[in-house]
Amino acid sequence: MAVDPAPGRPARIAALKSALRERILVLDGAAGTFIQSYDLDEAGYRGARFANWKSDVRGNNDLLILSRPDIVAQMHRAYLSAGADIIETNTFSSTTIAQSDYGMEALAYEMNVEGARIAREAADAFSAPNRPKWVAGAIGPTNRTCSISPNVNDPGARNVDFDGLVAAYGEAARGLVEGGADAILIETIFDTLNAKAAIYAVQGLFDEIGFDLPIMLSVTITDQSGRTLSGQTPEAFWNSVRHVKPLSVGVNCALGPDLMRPYVAELARVADCCLSAYPNAGLPNAFGGYDETPASMTTHLREWATAGLLNIVGGCCGTTPDHIAAFARAVKGVTPRVAPTVPPAMRLSGLEAFTLAH
Repeated sequence: MAVDPAPGRPARIAALKSALRERILVLDGAAGTFIQSYDLDEAGYRGARFANWKSDVRGNNDLLILSRPDIVAQMHRAYLSAGADIIETNTFSSTTIAQSDYGMEALAYEMNVEGARIAREAADAFSAPNRPKWVAGAIGPTNRTCSISPNVNDPGARNVDFDGLVAAYGEAARGLVEGGADAILIETIFDTLNAKAAIYAVQGLFDEIGFDLPIMLSVTITDQSGRTLSGQTPEAFWNSVRHVKPLSVGVNCALGPDLMRPYVAELARVADCCLSAYPNAGLPNAFGGYDETPASMTTHLREWATAGLLNIVGGCCGTTPDHIAAFARAVKGVTPRVAPTVPPAMRLSGLEAFTLAH
């Protein structure tokens, strides 16, 4: 295997793996919540470069990487100042599929390169020789699903296929690697088939470039049914992706910490890698906001940490730098989870997990 040519990245990856054995690492909080605090109008999203763009772009938070990089950089600095060890690139929707809503497919690659570069610059500014900061290249699920029909009257219909997802995810991952990400985070997974396309694309990229980065996975349990949108339980999801040997697997989004705990615990029981969790600040209220405060969330997350469930903790929708600062204080000095030794067995997955008895 070739050596990663990016300056310092192999050493940072080694330090990341070492740090995960020593302490609970802190991930950043919500990008959307931070960006919405600027209350940008259409012109605010466009900036000078896209002043004459042919379609509306308000709400395209990833576009700010190119039109308002100062806001994105400030977000990263705010979370790093709060105590985040790992920051995510602002590239959740930086795929050709997601950007097609704005007619910006051709900009997706640039968004990933620049998104990773901005995050890398911020992380480097906050790093110390004995305390590096890491960049997770964020890849969201896109706004389409490979497993579920968009037409209730035609169960076999699809608005995306596996090969199309692979192409979109592969381009995004290439940009993140080029821009300086230390790991690839495939997150907010609501359809395991989409995730498999992303994994396939990322591993294909690694084969092509001759070196690899750690892969991090985070699934979304959409409601109290305890399943993903495409119907899998957490353990079934793990059986579907465990062959990747990810650096971490975990749960994010959709639920607040009170409702998310059982699904974090289920993954913690079966996953023989690091475990991450970054819940929402509760469920959205009647005004679309989030009511969980740093103090109320910390009560839950501190308990998770002391119960041995966590290696990485952060926040999703509704969380702010104040939340992340509280989480960092709460887990400081707490022993990180030790991954279980899972006995060999044939472990299969459909919607439910199945283990063949010895």
